[in-house]
Amino acid sequence: MNPVDAFWHIANFFAPALVTGFIAAGATKLLWRRELSGVGWGRLGGWASAAMAGVLLLGLVIFEHDGKMMTYAAMVAACAAALWWVGFRNRS
Repeated sequence: MNPVDAFWHIANFFAPALVTGFIAAGATKLLWRRELSGVGWGRLGGWASAAMAGVLLLGLVIFEHDGKMMTYAAMVAACAAALWWVGFRNRS
C-alpha cells in the first residue's frame, strides 16, 4: 500500500465520525437554539467527532474489525454524551 492509498484508507475510516459529528452538532444547534447560543457549531462538532473517532478506534481494537453495529451504537452514545458535555454541563 502506497502512502496515498494509506491516507485514503485512514480518511475513509474516520469519515463517518467526522461527518456524523458535524451533522449532529448542526441539528443540536437547531433544536436548542437559545440554550446553545453561546456554544459554537465548530466546538460542538469537533468534540462530537473526536468522541466518535475514539469509539471507532476502540471498536477496531476490541472487535479486530471495523463496521460492527455495536461500534456504531456506541458512536451514537458517545456523540450524545459529547454534545451534552460541551453544550449543557455548565447550565443551571
